[in-house]
Amino acid sequence: MPVITGLYAALAALLVVFLGYRVAAVRLVRQIALGGGGDRMLEQRMRVHGNAVEYLPLALLQLALLELTGHAGWIVHLCGAVLIVSRLLHAWGLSRHYGKSVGRLLGIVGTWGVMMAMAVLLLVRFAA
Repeated sequence: MPVITGLYAALAALLVVFLGYRVAAVRLVRQIALGGGGDRMLEQRMRVHGNAVEYLPLALLQLALLELTGHAGWIVHLCGAVLIVSRLLHAWGLSRHYGKSVGRLLGIVGTWGVMMAMAVLLLVRFAA
């Protein structure tokens, strides 16, 4: 059972719920039930939430598979920490700016980097 992954899945769930709440709050105040309604703030918050939902499931699956295939606990923790910090940076950066931002850049580079590292670790374990 992937125990370490549970920690990062819980943190990811808190992040996704928080980002979803931010979307719902704007929807409620501006009475927009579906879509973005042309509201720039709502559309931005929807993308911040959507981006987290797009990347976190596969990354958490990779993390669980690292743990299940016997990788050292410190490797699983390192990958999980980089993932969560990267997703926080991305959400912060994209929430603050419509275009480019340091947080957004560091967040996606960190997310892609850790996902690629986990993919390589899993492929090496498979080939061994």
